Amino acid sequence: MIPRLKPDLTLKEILALFKSNRKDDIEQYELAFASLMGQSHAINFPYGRTGLIFLLKALGILNQEIICPAYTCVVVPHAIVKSGNEPVFVDSSDYDFNADWDQIEQATTDKTAALIVTSIFGHPANLDKLAEYKKRHPSVIILQDCAHSYAASWNGMSVQRAGVAAIFGSNISKIITSINGGMVTTDDAELAKKLIQLRQEHVTPPTLLNDIKRRVYLFAVWIAFSETVYGFVNAMERAGFLNKLTRYYDENLINMPNDFLLGATATQGRVGKIQCQRYNKIIADRRKIAIYYHDHLQGIGDFILPPMITGATYSHYVIRTAHRNELMSYALNHGIQLGQLIEYCIPEMAAYKHRPGSRIPCPVASSMARETINLPISIGGSIKKAAKIVKVLKSYASIQDEKSNPCLQAQ
Repeated sequence: MIPRLKPDLTLKEILALFKSNRKDDIEQYELAFASLMGQSHAINFPYGRTGLIFLLKALGILNQEIICPAYTCVVVPHAIVKSGNEPVFVDSSDYDFNADWDQIEQATTDKTAALIVTSIFGHPANLDKLAEYKKRHPSVIILQDCAHSYAASWNGMSVQRAGVAAIFGSNISKIITSINGGMVTTDDAELAKKLIQLRQEHVTPPTLLNDIKRRVYLFAVWIAFSETVYGFVNAMERAGFLNKLTRYYDENLINMPNDFLLGATATQGRVGKIQCQRYNKIIADRRKIAIYYHDHLQGIGDFILPPMITGATYSHYVIRTAHRNELMSYALNHGIQLGQLIEYCIPEMAAYKHRPGSRIPCPVASSMARETINLPISIGGSIKKAAKIVKVLKSYASIQDEKSNPCLQAQ
């Protein structure tokens, strides 16, 4: 079975699991990450959301409003709330899934301390619009959410550098992984110093047992995501046996993982550094598959394809369809797992619907929550696999066309 996502791992990362730890493994990873992002500093945290909490604290933002998309990973507003601030949600653009700039303007008030600019699914945020916004609101701090957009660029400008700092996640579903964890990057030396100090004060060093568990976890992931084994894993997932591993939120709760203050291990540093070295190949493969999908799914069924943007990194290739569940079931029966990455509009969730930051209607985000579906893109640049996926999608669309057209049924 072709899984909906798969960490891009080679034997190098697996061999790194069996090497001895060095005191500077995390520091070397941070240096490699900062270099890859073209920034002066990269500070590792247990999760990207942990990094966001401490970033807001380091910036002195408290009891303020922070604008973020309604259609984004729910861990972002969770971190905002846990930092003592209020997330204010804005709708999405129909064009690229990113936040609507008119709504960002509408949401900005004298209580707005920061704007989190998200380049979702690897589609770079419009930095020209951002520059215009900054001129009108110079006091609003700009933070970049690059969990999906490692080094994505807009007209040659790197999104992660278009703000005071950027946050990244690096679990196994991300473009590059350090098993789990996150990063904050910045060119501000004083801010970096504050972040390191906060990490030293609040993040607990990992134990030997933590290190062993993370080594075993990545090795198990490497085995589980092989196509010969993944059919069994998927069956376990659908039966609910893997909920603790795959379910990352409860729509009734605003919470953090139990280990959100548990530091990274040296093993994670070694794996992360290797992934940084392989970044260019990983992105080239993703772009290759995105182009193939774009060229071969035009005009098929009711599919709405994402835009092809120079500089996009395609953490996910996401289409929209009114028949999401039916398509997912059909593809699964043909050996392909399609995904629902963000199947919610955050201000509609029980934990957020009555909060003051959920004051702006978000109809586009609401429809995206019902219609988006991500196609496998982390398939090592394999056109053969991409062609199989396209064939199945075309077959499904053809069946749907026949159902909706009595003339075709009569033939």
